[in-house]
Amino acid sequence: MGGVVLRLDHLAVAAESLEAGRAHVEDALGLRLQPGGKHAHFGTHNMLLGLADGLYLEVIAIDPEAPAPGCPRWFDLDRVSGPPCLHNWICAVNDLEAALIRHPQAGQPVALSRGDLKWRMAVPQTGILPMDNLFPALIEWHGSAHPATRLTPSGARLSRLIVSHPNAKTLQAVLGPELGDNRVVFETGNAGLCAEIATPHGLRVLQ
Repeated sequence: MGGVVLRLDHLAVAAESLEAGRAHVEDALGLRLQPGGKHAHFGTHNMLLGLADGLYLEVIAIDPEAPAPGCPRWFDLDRVSGPPCLHNWICAVNDLEAALIRHPQAGQPVALSRGDLKWRMAVPQTGILPMDNLFPALIEWHGSAHPATRLTPSGARLSRLIVSHPNAKTLQAVLGPELGDNRVVFETGNAGLCAEIATPHGLRVLQ
């Protein structure tokens, strides 16, 4: 395995607008999102929801006030249209270079920051991740700062993340041994993500 270890870090809901994404998540989960920030490099902005176990959920959209970047936006946001949906899952690694030797299709490292948060993300040149965007985005955080530790606890916990794809068995064979997270389930079917989230209001489903 080349020593690569993947850790589920966060989930991303993509939307045509931040307001549409916020409404989608709040209606589905019955929980309020918190303000996030802007990502100048890609011309995007987000809102956040803290989950248990060091995880978090973000709603991300193109920032209409930001200049267009000189490259395709991450998370395939240039092609997002229609209703908001759970669009990407992001896994943290300790050594992004080592992970990209193992998974070169994940993209090239891009250094990013927001305030004192500093990280590198593997982003394909097209902005489109493999397997219909169902290959996880790979992230390497620098330092101890992490969004999840700064968010007000929501009382919500991820129960299962269902990764559905026609070639799910291939995805599972590649990622499963490195991930080792029984919350992540691979199922053969139409391409898409579904998160089952335990909330103070009961089990809710976010798609």
